Order: sequence, then C-alpha cells, then structure tokens
Amino acid sequence: MGIFLKHENWYIDYYVNGKRKREKVGSSKKLAETVLQKRKVEIAEGKFLDIKKEQKIRFGDFADEYLEIYSKPNITSWKSDLHNFNCIKAFFGGRYLHEITSLLVEKFKIERAKEVKPATVNRALARLKSMFNKAIDWGKFSGVNPVKSVKFFLEENQRTRYLEKEEIVKFLKYCEGNIKPIAIVALNTGMRKSEILNLKWHDVDFKRGIIYLLRTKNNEKREIPMNDAVMTAFIQVKKHPESPYIFCGKDGKPFQNIRKSFFTALKKAGIINFHFHDLRHTFASQLVMSGVDLNTVRELLGHKSLEMTLRYSHLSPDHKKRAVDILGKRIDTFWTPEVKEEKVREDADFATTLTL
Repeated sequence: MGIFLKHENWYIDYYVNGKRKREKVGSSKKLAETVLQKRKVEIAEGKFLDIKKEQKIRFGDFADEYLEIYSKPNITSWKSDLHNFNCIKAFFGGRYLHEITSLLVEKFKIERAKEVKPATVNRALARLKSMFNKAIDWGKFSGVNPVKSVKFFLEENQRTRYLEKEEIVKFLKYCEGNIKPIAIVALNTGMRKSEILNLKWHDVDFKRGIIYLLRTKNNEKREIPMNDAVMTAFIQVKKHPESPYIFCGKDGKPFQNIRKSFFTALKKAGIINFHFHDLRHTFASQLVMSGVDLNTVRELLGHKSLEMTLRYSHLSPDHKKRAVDILGKRIDTFWTPEVKEEKVREDADFATTLTL
C-alpha cells in the first residue's frame, strides 16, 4: 500500500482480496494519505464494498447456479463429471467465494490425491478453475482466480489400447441390439460416447455426408465426415416418432448407460482390458497405420494441439522412411543428365564387382 504522484495528481495504491486497486485523489498529498488510511480501516473491518458483496455469496450456492446455468446447457459430459463436482462442493461448499484462497485449493488437491489418481484430481481442479472464471465473468467474484497459481499434477495418461482389424470384426460380430450401431459410429468417426449418445437427427446431414457437433468437450463446433458404414448404421436405427435423439429408449430420452451390452460383447469376443473410449483410440490408430497424416487425424479427433495426437505416431514405424524417400525422389529431379548418367555407370560398376 502507498501513495504516488503522477501528472500533478496523487494516487493511492492498495490491495483488496488479492486484487490491486488504484484511486486518483487529487493534488493534495495529505488528502491522499488520509484516504489511504481510511481504505486500510475499511479493509480491516471487512466493510470494503467488494468484500461485503462477496461475503453474501457462498460457494455451495454459486456451485448450484453454475451447474444449472452453465454446465448442463454447455458441457455434454457434465453427468460423468458430476462426481468431481460434488467433491468440490463438499470441500468448499460452506465457505464464501472470497474465503477460498490458493492455499485452500492446494489443501483440496492434497486431500483428493489420497483418494483418486492424479488425472482425476486435475479434472477437479480444471472444473474449479472454470467455476471461478464464471464467477468473475458474472460479477460475483472480483478477486484473482485462486486456482490460477496452483500447479496441476503431471499425468502419465498415454494409454492407447486399440483393437486390431481381426478384433474389430470379432467385436462387432457379438454386438447386439442398440450397441452395434453405436459401436460402428464410434469406430468410424472417433466420436466420444457422450457425443454419440447426445446426437440428434438434425445433426446428421445425409446429403453432404457430415455429422455436425455443436457441443463438444472443447466447446467448439466440429464437422465429422461419414463413411458408408456410418450412414448405413444410422439408416438402420429405428426412429422414435416423438424424440429428436438418434439413440434413445422407448421413453424418447437418450441412452444413459450402455455399459452392460458393451461389456457383454467384449466378453463374448474374448477382448479384455478395453473401455468404450478405446474405440476412439482404435479409430485414430487404424488411421495412422493406414498412412493418414497426424494433422488430419488431429482434426478428425478434434484435438486442439498436435501434442495430444502424437501418442499415435509410433504406430506408423515407416513414416520417417517414406518422408526421406519422397525427398530423395525430389532431389533426384535436380540432377543434371550428366550426373544421372555417371550415377547409372557407378551403379553398374558396383553390381559387376558383386558378381566377381
């Protein structure tokens, strides 16, 4: 805290709840000192306007508002993230927003790490960070996001379990009922389970052969091309007369749990250590092994950066050799006829020495 002179005017400089504030007082240094002392008293007594306003908002109340206004309408995977949400609310719920500091978030991080994996803790921290960002956007919190300075755990989450071609055929053979078209769509588009189960008929353009995803994990629109297998799968789905959803029950609501039928098919096919999300890995892996470049795979998966897609690069062991072969052919065009003739003569001489 302090005062300073700028352009013949005195300013006061102080912090409230971690947020820096500056006020222009006037040409009187003495008045600036008096105002600064007044602000110190207001802060100490908890009477400062920003603090007084934030004390009225408990985290638990804001969390419920966040869930209804932001999470449910905008995040397709909000239900799968509900456990994280409840854990956050249980830990911070009784406190006011301005009482939640970076130190308290660090304590939450440590406590959660005793119960779950680092990746799960990171998901919770990411959700908490998003909640405070919204609190700031909505004018309910004027401080610095307390999660901003908290370091996330390093994750060793490079699991790339995928099905070989023979396993895909065997798996689909044992898929029965609704799980079969869902599995076909997953294997041929790389879409996430939540994206597939929330698909509506108006999201599918059969004329152009494109699936439009308006709500994704990254909150970005995505266009996914359909091949014949996907189009056939959609056509064979019996349309509910009163529901906009493609994959839904008799009540017209989208399927919430396909776990039983999915794992039944896996068991019959003799496939172990496999999850639904691994169908997405299978889609990407098979593309890479078929020679599709990583950037195209990135775009199809909807990854923001190539770094996430690089986990599949090792599945194409000859991609580096193909690259230098292409360069070799290009450089070959730069050679003059004389150099080419000399090269042919050298190759012939070398071949002769091999036969001696």
